[in-house]
Amino acid sequence: MTAIKGRNVVVVGTQWGDEGKGKLVDWLTESAQGVVRFQGGHNAGHTLVINGIKTALHLIPSGIMRPGIKCYIGNGVVLSAAKLFDEIAGLEKVGVELRSRLRVSEACPLILPFHAALDVAREAAREQGGVEKIGTTGRGIGPAYEDKIARRALRVQDMKFPERFARKLRELLDLHNHVLTTYLNSRSFDFGPVLSPYMKDGEVQFQPVYDEAMRHAELLRPMMADVSRELNDAHLNGENLLFEGAQGTLLDIDHGTYPFVTSSNCVAGNAAAGSGVGPGMLHYVLGITKAYCTRVGGGPFPTELEWEVEGTPGYHMSTVGAEKGVTTGRSRRCGWFDAALLKRSAQVNGLTGLCITKLDVLDGLKELKLCTGYMLDGELTDILPMGADDIARCEPVYETLEGWSDSTVGITQYDQLPTAARLYLQRIEQVTGVPIHVVSTSPDRDHTIMMRHPFLAD
Repeated sequence: MTAIKGRNVVVVGTQWGDEGKGKLVDWLTESAQGVVRFQGGHNAGHTLVINGIKTALHLIPSGIMRPGIKCYIGNGVVLSAAKLFDEIAGLEKVGVELRSRLRVSEACPLILPFHAALDVAREAAREQGGVEKIGTTGRGIGPAYEDKIARRALRVQDMKFPERFARKLRELLDLHNHVLTTYLNSRSFDFGPVLSPYMKDGEVQFQPVYDEAMRHAELLRPMMADVSRELNDAHLNGENLLFEGAQGTLLDIDHGTYPFVTSSNCVAGNAAAGSGVGPGMLHYVLGITKAYCTRVGGGPFPTELEWEVEGTPGYHMSTVGAEKGVTTGRSRRCGWFDAALLKRSAQVNGLTGLCITKLDVLDGLKELKLCTGYMLDGELTDILPMGADDIARCEPVYETLEGWSDSTVGITQYDQLPTAARLYLQRIEQVTGVPIHVVSTSPDRDHTIMMRHPFLAD
C-alpha cells in the first residue's frame, strides 16, 4: 500500500457517542495536514491521553495537539465564542500554540446566552410536566440550530458589523424572551451562576450579551475564514484532510433514536454539507465503536445492563471503562455490544471500515453477549428500527461468546490478542458485514492495532 496525497478520511461514531473518536482523530492526524469539525457544538467531548496526560476538547478539532496541523471549524458547527476562547485559554496554558492554525467558518451560527436559557428552561418544563427529559447538555445547541433552520440566526460573519449584529440581536431577544417568560415561566427558574449575569426577571438582557459578543469579535476576527474555499484549495494542493464527527450516529436528528437525539446530522454524509466540500472528496469512512455499548441521557437502549450493581458485567464496564461523560460528567449507561445497531450505522454512513475501541475494558469477563437482532412485535429483525418508539419495544437476541482473562492493555499487534478476543472481533465483522481495520487497546495514543490504515490506498 502507498500513501495518496489529497486523500480524505471521515471519522464518525457509530453508537450514541463517547466511542473514543478523539483518540483516533489525534492518532490519524499524523497522516493529515488538516482536521475539520463539521457538526455539533460544545456539547461534544473528546478526550485525548498523550504520554499519560489527559486533555478534553469540546469545540476545537482533536488534531490541534499535533504541532503544525491546521484545524477547521466548519459551517455545520454551532459556535459559542465564549466556550471557544475558554478552550483556547486552557490549551495555551499548557503550551499549545493554536491561534495561527485555527480557522472558523464565517457561516457558523452563534450560540448565545438566550439559547442556553431556552435549553435549560425547556428541560425543566418537561420534568415539571411529568414528561421524560430529552437529556440535552443544557448548552443551547438545539435552540441555536432552530434559529439556523428558521433563517434568523446570528452568524460569525455578523460579528464583523456591530450595527447589524445589534439589530439582529434585539429581534432575537424579543422573540426568545417572549417564549421564556410567557410559555416557559422563566421568572420562576434559577438559571445558575453561568447564565445569571445575562438575565433579569427571567429575561436575557441585550447589553451584556452584545458587549461580550463584540469583545469576542475582535479576538475571533483573525481566525474567521471561508473554510469551504480553504479546504478545497488544500485538497487541490494534495493535502490529506481528516473530518471529525461529534456525538454518534444514533444521536443523528434524522437517523437516530428520535426524539432522544441531538440537533444535527452526525452521519458521514454531513462532512460534506457541514464543511463545504463535495461528497466526491470523501474517500474513506471510519466508524468508531466501543467493544460494548454506552449511552448518556434519556432514550431507549435495547442491550442496557444493570450497571450500578457491583459484580455485574455492566458494573465492570462502567468502572473499568471509567464511563463518565466528558462534557457533563454524567454516568453513561452500559450494555452489551449491539451488532444490529451497528448494521444501521453502517448503512447510513457507508462505512469503509471499523475501529473497535476499549477492547481492554472487557478483560476479565468470563463470557460476553453479542446482540445479533431483536424480537419486535413477535417478529425477528436483524437491524435497528427507526425511531425511539419502535426501538423501545425491541427485545435483544443474543449470542454468547467466551471471554478472556489475559490483559489486552497496550497490545499493538493483532496476533498478540487472546484467541477469544480475536474470535469476538471476527464475529462482529461477520454479523455487521464491515471489516475491522483498527483496534484500540487503551486510551493512550500509541496503544493501537492497525490492520489497514485509512490514509493508505488499497
